[in-house]
Amino acid sequence: MGNQNSNKKFNEDFRKMVVDLYSSGQTVRDLSSEYGVSEVTIYKWIKRYSPMDMADGTTVTLDDFVKLKKQMLRLQEENENLKKGYGHIRQKVSLTELSNVINQHKDQYPIQILCEVLEIPRSTYYQSTEIVECRRVRENKELTERIREIHAESKQRYGAPKIHFLLKQEGYLVSLKRVQRLMKKAGIRAITQKKYRPQVSKHQVEARDNLLNRDFSTTTINEKWVADITYIHTLRDGWCYLASVLDLHSKKVVGYSFSRTMTTELVTKAFDNAFETQQPAEGLVLHTDLGSQYTSEDFRNHVQSKGVKQSFSHKGCPYDNACIESFHAILKKEEVHHVTYVDYASAKIALFQYIEGWYNRKRIHSSLAYKTPQAIEDQIRQIA
Repeated sequence: MGNQNSNKKFNEDFRKMVVDLYSSGQTVRDLSSEYGVSEVTIYKWIKRYSPMDMADGTTVTLDDFVKLKKQMLRLQEENENLKKGYGHIRQKVSLTELSNVINQHKDQYPIQILCEVLEIPRSTYYQSTEIVECRRVRENKELTERIREIHAESKQRYGAPKIHFLLKQEGYLVSLKRVQRLMKKAGIRAITQKKYRPQVSKHQVEARDNLLNRDFSTTTINEKWVADITYIHTLRDGWCYLASVLDLHSKKVVGYSFSRTMTTELVTKAFDNAFETQQPAEGLVLHTDLGSQYTSEDFRNHVQSKGVKQSFSHKGCPYDNACIESFHAILKKEEVHHVTYVDYASAKIALFQYIEGWYNRKRIHSSLAYKTPQAIEDQIRQIA
């Protein structure tokens, strides 16, 4: 493959198009695979053709500079006068372009020599650098303000990766590292999760079939659901319980139920809410842990009457149901641990707002290519 690439010829339009595709978000690896160009070659093209913003609003590429240098040499040969030839071209080159060339090569050559070759006073170069730095300060201030707004809109739930993604969508040309650096400097961070200490069950648990067997892969919605219960504390009503059902394909919470008591009726209600909304075909797999609510005869009969197959985690193995536990962990990290619920009713409203208003329809997921669960489901239903 490498030898074949070395013999290939690519015209300038082709090279520039590959760089444009890279600028639009495609990876070098994908471009190399799709167009049969080595990654090393593509990186060279990126360095050569990627535009660099100047302080005066113009852009210049390394290729532009190379062409300008060739033009200078040609004039030198024609006129046999380097000073005259360069002086003629120098009038066409802006100070910011020359300063950028110096910045590119100052790690290889002393600044003094670069300034002498390009006939630019060192004081002028340093002055232009200060102008660029001032522009950078203004840009950082603007970016930081927008980062604060996005962070606040997410109720402090988004960290640097998701904020960076949204900034790019809005047209900001900014790297993830720069977003991380600005957030750290401004003291902006995603709200953190408190430690959870699970209680060890003293009851004997009978092992049951694990149909899922940690195979979380899916081809569409309503193939595999996972369910679990978590605890929510309130001041007046004490501990309350949330039973959730999540679709492994869309990551959407397709059904849930909130109650003051942890009973079979609680998990049955959550399942029925999901079933009524989604109307899955027969053969759906519902995976849960070995909790007594899910292993009860009433729940088993109810689920089987809907044509749904039950699957259970192995005893003492939380990884078998990691996806729904992950959702509950996110719920605690982003919402529950930062709010004191007065009573059951206020907690119920807050959970509805989080699950239906935020998690399913607004919260972008990196595992879903920064789409929302509802967007994934809508896309599939439109195709169907």
